[in-house]
Amino acid sequence: MCSKLYSEVPPQKVLTMTRTIEATTKRLLLRQWQADDRAAFAAMTADPVVMEFFQKTLSRTESDALADRIEGFIDSRGWGFWTAQLLETGEFIGFIGLHRPRDILPFSPCVEIGWRLARPFWGQGYATEGAAMSLKVGFEQLGLDEIVSFAVVNNYRSRAVMEKIKMIDSRQNFEHPEVAETSPLREHCLYKISKQAWLKSNA
Repeated sequence: MCSKLYSEVPPQKVLTMTRTIEATTKRLLLRQWQADDRAAFAAMTADPVVMEFFQKTLSRTESDALADRIEGFIDSRGWGFWTAQLLETGEFIGFIGLHRPRDILPFSPCVEIGWRLARPFWGQGYATEGAAMSLKVGFEQLGLDEIVSFAVVNNYRSRAVMEKIKMIDSRQNFEHPEVAETSPLREHCLYKISKQAWLKSNA
């Protein structure tokens, strides 16, 4: 998924929201952020393994500021990168959801799907489960025509999730404009799925 979170830009044919959307899957609640999510989120963003494909780990101050921005995006439009919480235990496991990146990418304007989970919750299908629900929200409730996802080219874990939710590699790799030209994280792959393709895959 994305290397940074960007400012909000004009919508890509998105319905005006007057309430916060939350969604439930078999095992997860995707919901608005709460104050008691901050400590677990800070621990996750300080983990160098979780942050392998991002430019740096985050301090507690940086992590809280990022959580505040994500929460603010959801407040302003009703959807975003939701907190992912286990229904069985109530544990925070990370975030999953949709985001509108700033209009600096070669394929902008767009809405992306993304996720970031704490390491103890890897390998259990949570990212795929939450991402599949996020696509459903995007296409059925927000009226999107297309959703994209992008990641550092050798982030094979994220690419595997993209493929499990039937996104297609566009073969249009690009250099991320907010990553240093000398960084090994600069080259990103781009995956896409249209509403028509999603409907067909879920028929």
